[in-house]
Amino acid sequence: MPSRLLTIEMTRLDPGRARLRLTGELDFDTAPELVAAAAELRVDGYRELLIDLAGVVLCDSSGLSAFVVIHRAGTGPVQLTGMNTQVRQLLDRTGLGELLAMAPLAATESGRAAG
Repeated sequence: MPSRLLTIEMTRLDPGRARLRLTGELDFDTAPELVAAAAELRVDGYRELLIDLAGVVLCDSSGLSAFVVIHRAGTGPVQLTGMNTQVRQLLDRTGLGELLAMAPLAATESGRAAG
């Protein structure tokens, strides 16, 4: 079965604040796309980035690394929202949850079925 591609939808919310909505797999092959999209927004003057992970079905260590690269390269906050349980557990286990701003669990898990 072929790997799912990553789709990144960039939305400029207001001056200095933008959202990246991800759909698909965030892995070794696609993580550079996320880093490039965030860099593009930063060059355009967007300091605060919201990364919506509601559509991410897989995230590996390369995806986690992309979050760190984006965080370190920026001049403003990076907030992760909409993450599934797998991504949240990866962030918690690696300690990255303390480095990156994450939406509360209730906000990211609302409306999702257990299983």
